[in-house]
Amino acid sequence: MDRTLKSLSLLLSYPSSALQATMAEIGQVLSKDRRLTRNTRQSLQPLVRGLEHGDLYDLQERFVSLFDRSRSLSLNLFEHVHGESRDRGGAMVSLLETYREAGFEPTSSELPDHLPVLLEFLALRPEAEAKETLADAAHILEALRSRLKRRGSVYEAALQALVDIAQSRYSPEAVAAILEKPDDDPADLAALDAEWEETPVTFGADPNGDCPQVRNVLARMDTPAMPPQPDSRRPRSGGPDA
Repeated sequence: MDRTLKSLSLLLSYPSSALQATMAEIGQVLSKDRRLTRNTRQSLQPLVRGLEHGDLYDLQERFVSLFDRSRSLSLNLFEHVHGESRDRGGAMVSLLETYREAGFEPTSSELPDHLPVLLEFLALRPEAEAKETLADAAHILEALRSRLKRRGSVYEAALQALVDIAQSRYSPEAVAAILEKPDDDPADLAALDAEWEETPVTFGADPNGDCPQVRNVLARMDTPAMPPQPDSRRPRSGGPDA
């Protein structure tokens, strides 16, 4: 298992008391991974310490404000490129089939393209495959990192770590296309309610054909679109070896 990818999956999950109990171990894992730059390893420590020692209610509220109330920071990756379109439904089905063909069955209620779920899967795959998959999604990861930095969030370090591991020269144009969409204000609840009133994603056969490899699914992430509805976030419990 790639313990760093597992650790980053947990860091980007909804905070819980079980998650807090693993923070010391997660901090040690991340501090030793030389795929991460020295600056990234240092920047991860405030996030790790905050999750370990912070008030759980405050941590959960911060997480919801960032990732649930803000569509522009959604951790469901296909939202940033396929939005409500039928293409997203087909890509979702292909991704879920890829998980199952590899013997991986997601146990959470999250969608298959939820970043922590993808990272948990990649933690079990060969390193080269995981790196290539992250490289295919690097422009989305970089756009999320940029938005988190703009908000002064310590979660930026987790996205930077993924960009480090991908070691990809992402397209600046692709990043700019995502960033040009409005960065919604999680404090404006009326505006958020109006924006979330959209048609749910349709799950069905992909009109463009099957895509058996997760890497190929993510490689099609080149046409940013408006994201769909959020869903509840409940992470699996356990440490980096879980």
